Amino acid sequence: MISFLDGSLGHLDWMASLVSAPSVVHTIDRKGLRGKAGADYVVIGSGIGGLSCGGLLARYGEDVVVLESHTLAGGAAHSFQIGGYRFDSGPSLFSGLSSKGPQANPLAQVLDALGERVECAKYDSWMVHLPQGSFLSEIGPSHFPQVLSICTSLLVSVYQVLEKYGGSNAVAEWKRLQETVLGLSEAAMALPPAALRGDWGALFTVLGRYSPQLISSFMRMGFKGALNAPRLLGPFSEILDALEIKDPFLRNWLDLLPFLLSGLKADGTLAAEVVYMFSEWYKPGCMLEYPHGGTEAIIDALVRGLEKHNGQLSLGCHVEQILVENGRAKGVKLRNGQVVVARKAVISNASIWNTVALLPPKEVPQEYQKRATETPQCDSFMHLHLGVEAKDLPADLGIHHIVVDSWEQGVDAPQNVVLISMPSALSPNLAPPGKHVLHAYTPGTEPYHLWKGLDRQSAAYKQLKEERSQVMWKAVQRALGTGFSADSCDVKLVGTPLTHERFLRRHRGTYGPAIRAGKDTFPGPETPIKNLFCCGDSVFPGIGVPAVAASGMLTANSLVSVDKHTQLLDAIGL
Repeated sequence: MISFLDGSLGHLDWMASLVSAPSVVHTIDRKGLRGKAGADYVVIGSGIGGLSCGGLLARYGEDVVVLESHTLAGGAAHSFQIGGYRFDSGPSLFSGLSSKGPQANPLAQVLDALGERVECAKYDSWMVHLPQGSFLSEIGPSHFPQVLSICTSLLVSVYQVLEKYGGSNAVAEWKRLQETVLGLSEAAMALPPAALRGDWGALFTVLGRYSPQLISSFMRMGFKGALNAPRLLGPFSEILDALEIKDPFLRNWLDLLPFLLSGLKADGTLAAEVVYMFSEWYKPGCMLEYPHGGTEAIIDALVRGLEKHNGQLSLGCHVEQILVENGRAKGVKLRNGQVVVARKAVISNASIWNTVALLPPKEVPQEYQKRATETPQCDSFMHLHLGVEAKDLPADLGIHHIVVDSWEQGVDAPQNVVLISMPSALSPNLAPPGKHVLHAYTPGTEPYHLWKGLDRQSAAYKQLKEERSQVMWKAVQRALGTGFSADSCDVKLVGTPLTHERFLRRHRGTYGPAIRAGKDTFPGPETPIKNLFCCGDSVFPGIGVPAVAASGMLTANSLVSVDKHTQLLDAIGL
């Protein structure tokens, strides 16, 4: 349910002149508007949220054009090629892409509605390297994870792990949490994401259609579960506190997983998000998935779905301004001066800060400016893309590694956690024969202020890149072992917060809004400007691939009649 790179990773600083991207999507020339001067709905940005929204609106029979500034579709989830290596720039860990039915992953429901699918490799584990040791984290109903001890190199059970690294009560606390989470999952997963909408019509598509399932789920939870249900709307830490989960090792681990999901620890992540993730990872038969061909396979499928239903994707179309007249969004102006009229609405898949910046200053309502100014931001990323020699590496390295330097600093401390993805372990066509693609990154913890105002061509910038990238090189060495040598890498590229800011136009290179559960909530798709709507990670339900896909659904559903929405739910068996 989560993605380790559910954020805003852009091209590397010198990459623009080197990139080529062989892909199903890009074999068709989609540059420019190809004679289209307007549409019912104009969507700004071809990230997963924008493509989900645009594709569903096209599926509903609306005239849609998606405008993308880049020459590649996908936003933070696009892929790029250098020297025969195909790199993901964003999301890398997925589950539920092949799921079906009411409890399916939101992105899977979007693909189902568009009549598309993504072929995936399946696996069930990743490596975690902690101060105490290294272990193989496995999903499934019987795993915490299982742990691979550095000292003995033997696979040992979950309870041995907790007994070794945790305190005397760790096992009992884990059992208590697992029982509660499984009970709460009945409520967290009772409502299909595809049923959501942001207007009064939700009374019909949610309560009218699914109230029996919701009532039944609460009844199955029992009295104790029902008492805990309201905590789903607060931070996950409240559930941990109520269950008296106190073991330091367990609490650290239960800070790490929400952090990878939302950019915030357990005290800031919505409990429903974590419960949903746990439910998906620890149910029988659950597997993690990686798309054959990389994340561009997901983008290809979304673009196919958009175009199958007569929607249009236009690449290289940089939106300079959202046009507003008498308090109403009327269309957009492109950098080349062309105006694209929106007959019904403009939908921005940009962040709240970038959306406000696209509006004429005099047309920004004070309340909207205040919301943007006061919305806290997650930090940015450092990241490292490598083309790696495979022959000297262990054959069973797997696709993912998490490296945590210190629990005392907190998992959200700068330079403390490094995530590593090596997707060619499952999809060999991403690299030349005998090679691997590797992406290491610090997940939304790199302070922007260190980089603000630096000239990207300056010696100071290059020196800072060298210094701040060392933590990733060390993590890669730890994960890959002594057989890894930086000297043998065909490709070595470092990205910074300025990379994100420049290529993805993310305000201050941010991962997204740091909206803390229990303190504030993500807004819905509507804005104070008539006919201007939003989707993406600044809109409910927030950061992450499943979340932004759900936001695209929510926005699209809100813009069509309840009758059309209901017909779609019927068509996909929900």
